[in-house]
Formats: sequence, C-alpha cells, structure tokens
Amino acid sequence: MTFFVYILASRRNGTLYIGMTDDLAKRIWQHRNGVIPGFTKTYGVKILVWHEQHESRESAFTRERQLKKWNRAWKLQLIEQMNPDWRDLWDDMLA
Repeated sequence: MTFFVYILASRRNGTLYIGMTDDLAKRIWQHRNGVIPGFTKTYGVKILVWHEQHESRESAFTRERQLKKWNRAWKLQLIEQMNPDWRDLWDDMLA
C-alpha cells in the first residue's frame, strides 16, 4: 500500500497544513470541499502545493511528524524546491 504526506496552503506563503493519507485524491477532495470540519475548512486551506509518497504507514507518519516540527522557513523552502510557482498540484491529479 502507498501512503502520502502532503502540504496544503491557503495561498502563496499563506497558512499551511501538513497531513498524511493512504488516498491522496480522496483526502484532497475532502479538504477542497470542506467535507470534514476542522483547521483546513476554518482557514480555507485548499491548495495542494507539495506531496511525497511513502511505502509504509510508519514512514509517512514519521515524516509528517518531522515536517510539523520544522520551522516555517524550512517548510516554504521544501515547497519551493518541488513547486516554485506554488501551482495547485490538484490540477495535475485531475489530468
């Protein structure tokens, strides 16, 4: 089974959210449509700006926890290495 760690943003350099899932498309759809109450719905954090794949739940969980402890500058640098234009990667998933 494949697992994903992802970062959502409200806008470029805006509010960030880090999560993990075993179904990235479904989870991002839930965030974008406000299906689950919580942080992302409250703060309008819907743009998929970064993600990475893991082969185990444990490695994805470890990575998620690691990223949540990072300072903001490191998180922004990570996003900009993969996605310098802060494109919504959801669009790539739909193609």
